[in-house]
Amino acid sequence: MTIYDHQFNANEWYILVGLVIGFAIIFRLPKRFPRKVTWTFFMCGVYSGFFFDHSIGIEPVSFYDVNDRSTFELFDFISFWTYGPVSYLFFYIWDWLRWQFRTLPIYIFAWACIHLSLEWLGWSLGVFHYQHGYTIAYSFPIYLITLSLWSVLYYYYQGLVARRRSL
Repeated sequence: MTIYDHQFNANEWYILVGLVIGFAIIFRLPKRFPRKVTWTFFMCGVYSGFFFDHSIGIEPVSFYDVNDRSTFELFDFISFWTYGPVSYLFFYIWDWLRWQFRTLPIYIFAWACIHLSLEWLGWSLGVFHYQHGYTIAYSFPIYLITLSLWSVLYYYYQGLVARRRSL
């Protein structure tokens, strides 16, 4: 087990502040989706964070550690919930702007840059500890793929809404 830190400091504050700001934004926004859809869009981020942290962030080859220790801790669990507001905002803003499908690559690229910026800030504050040659640049294609899959989910949802309206 590797221990990076023993104190409550910048990395924990980053997670807590991010969580509070994220939830505050979500709860202040006008309702845009039914409750189940809202939770689905929110959980896309939570699940994606959990999936990648437990696929490329664990042994046998752990490319990064999260927070103060290489083992799972409470703030690792809390950090997964910070991804939820970000994913919800991805869906919310796309729906609000009503952009056309042809602008989707630009939107995905912009959000991948946002995710990369948030990860960089987390790395600089000690949330992420890269190892085995992993760098933040490797996260960019992961974000592109993840956001593309989220877009498929959004268009599936839009298709369901359109079918419901036509009935």
